[in-house]
Amino acid sequence: MEASHKYLLQKIGLLVIGDEILLGRRNDKHVAWAREYFGRINVDICWIVILGDDLDVLQRHFRLIRERGDDCFSFGGIGATPDDMTRQAVARAHDLEITRHPEAVALLEKQFGTEAYPNRILMAELPEGAGLIPNSHNNIPGFYCGRIHCLPGFPEMAWPMVDWVIEHRYRLAPEQAEEFISFVVGGAKESELVPLLGSVQDRFPEVKFSSLPHFSDGTSWQIELGIRGSRPQVEVGASALADGVRALGFIIEKR
Repeated sequence: MEASHKYLLQKIGLLVIGDEILLGRRNDKHVAWAREYFGRINVDICWIVILGDDLDVLQRHFRLIRERGDDCFSFGGIGATPDDMTRQAVARAHDLEITRHPEAVALLEKQFGTEAYPNRILMAELPEGAGLIPNSHNNIPGFYCGRIHCLPGFPEMAWPMVDWVIEHRYRLAPEQAEEFISFVVGGAKESELVPLLGSVQDRFPEVKFSSLPHFSDGTSWQIELGIRGSRPQVEVGASALADGVRALGFIIEKR
């Protein structure tokens, strides 16, 4: 796909698949990682869904995602065992047949030789017309169908594959090259900072201000103030917010 035809990425959905995640036998790592990763490039996560290994449920969700036109990253369920149903569900959601993808077959044969048959080769059975997502860890590819991207459940494989998808299938708007600045205010209650936050938000409408209260040691309040935006607006906004905090008599404890 040429750069001029790349999709503009502004928000995404996350789908995490597997009974072991849904039932708590394994802890999910993708959601926390994705929040940090997409936060760095100023892409909002608009929904997160965790589903078990149920073909009908998966198909309905993938069809809804397809109909909405959402940009989706799906983790898990693309292996060769009977409980891996993502490939079949995506195919059904797009009204496509499952076929053996020639490039995927070649990759599996190169990786495993004769041991690719009869079982591992099932991972090359993909929705007709699907594109491949390279897997630098073991050369077993993920795939995409439309704007749905299906990746392994293993983080060490999946996360570099997300990088590939962002680089090759998407573009970011210039204003998405943003920064995040934060600092902690000690001894203040969030309610005491509300007028100041409202004031700076009015002054800098292109900058996003946030407030996150917590107990520093279980007895005293700390408020983490965040400022997200593009240069130089974020720096000017952060400076104005810090000046306002000091004018109220509070101390900025760290930046």
